[in-house]
Amino acid sequence: MQKESIRVEGMTCGHCKMTVENAAGELPGVDSAKVSLKKSTLTVKYDAAAVTIDDIKEAVVEAGYSV
Repeated sequence: MQKESIRVEGMTCGHCKMTVENAAGELPGVDSAKVSLKKSTLTVKYDAAAVTIDDIKEAVVEAGYSV
């Protein structure tokens, strides 16, 4: 398992947090996705053989946020 933090711009509330966590967490190979609104980061634990960090970033962008 890999663990990385991604800076995400545009998150301001609990709904934003849930949207970003769900967008990343629904990808096959993502074990966990946790947002820190205070730090504006998404920390993901994922299987690099199943999903790439670019796939995760793309899912966040498709959800309406900037990485």
